Amino acid sequence: MQLVAASKMRRAQALTLASRPFEERLRTILDDLAPHADPEASPLLAHRPAERTLVIHVTTDRGLVGPMNVNLLRQTLRLAGEQKATSFIAVGRKGITALRRAHQTVVAEFANISDRPTTVDTNPIARIAMEEFVAGRVDRVYLAFTKFVNLLRQVPTTIRILPLVPEDEDIDQLKPVQYIFEPDPRTVLERVLPRLVELAVYQAILESKASQYSAQMVAMRNATEAAGDLIADFTLQANKARQTRITKEMLEIASGAEALSKA
Repeated sequence: MQLVAASKMRRAQALTLASRPFEERLRTILDDLAPHADPEASPLLAHRPAERTLVIHVTTDRGLVGPMNVNLLRQTLRLAGEQKATSFIAVGRKGITALRRAHQTVVAEFANISDRPTTVDTNPIARIAMEEFVAGRVDRVYLAFTKFVNLLRQVPTTIRILPLVPEDEDIDQLKPVQYIFEPDPRTVLERVLPRLVELAVYQAILESKASQYSAQMVAMRNATEAAGDLIADFTLQANKARQTRITKEMLEIASGAEALSKA
């Protein structure tokens, strides 16, 4: 299992690192653009008071990944506790089971995502989140996943993806900037902004897959080492028991021979 996880981890890592610069660059461009765009140009820019929150919770379908899923669930439930009302889109069977056990509101469930996901697999998740936001059923949409850093480090991460405005800037204090849109702002934003949400979800699932196989490989390596230590301990105990038995038999033979010689 360790070797299989290592092989899958290398493929997942390559996919994750290849798509990450594109997602980061697109987010940077839209972070620069969105604060200066008219909120009426796209419903995905609507900034409302945070009354209801939706969290896309991305976990694994299988276990043997150490504390990865538990750490993410703990962080997500902490976020939910800080909100007035929270619902979830659960991605991954482990997350589905955990959220049900925690009696959380789940509006959609997605399990058995491919190890090599495509946008065909992930776009339905993003579309449901956008539909909930545009319909006004939620005011914020967060994405909770495990970010791949390296083989030994995977970080539980939560980012806001809707509304599409920077979290760390006050829009009212930004200097006005005039952009020229062709053919018009509504057409451009209606085509570009949904792609950013879809790409964010796709990237989060890639990050989760890479983290899953990294954690699984480390867990299996630790299990192999623990099994080796256990085998060594049992072998030592067996050798000690065998030596004790041999010593006892030799003493019995020597005692019997001495008794016969005296007779």
